[in-house]
Amino acid sequence: VQVVESGGSTVQAGGSLRLSCKLSGFHFHDSDMAWYRQTPGDECELVSSISSDGRAYYVDSVKGRFTVSQDKAQNLMYLQMNTLKPEDTAVYHCAAVPPQPLMVATCARLSNALDAWGQGTLVTVSS
Repeated sequence: VQVVESGGSTVQAGGSLRLSCKLSGFHFHDSDMAWYRQTPGDECELVSSISSDGRAYYVDSVKGRFTVSQDKAQNLMYLQMNTLKPEDTAVYHCAAVPPQPLMVATCARLSNALDAWGQGTLVTVSS
């Protein structure tokens, strides 16, 4: 299984970015997918998830600003991030998750436990 995230960059507060996640060697169609972000100290927070039938979840801090979507035909998942804030600064990881994913866990635990876990893409939001 190969997971590759892209789209991270440095932007000013209030700006937008679109993250992409490409999966290879994985049955994308039947799996829930998620975006986690890694804070200093190796803790990963669930930012957003999308179920195999398209239901989306967002952590409260990004509701109304972030939108998750997927293109199953291309094995791609996206995270559109608008009105970015300095506190959104993190490494964002893409993952395949079970129906009730962990909200917070160490990134090491997630990378070992999940079938698909990417190395992440860095988002830096300057004030």
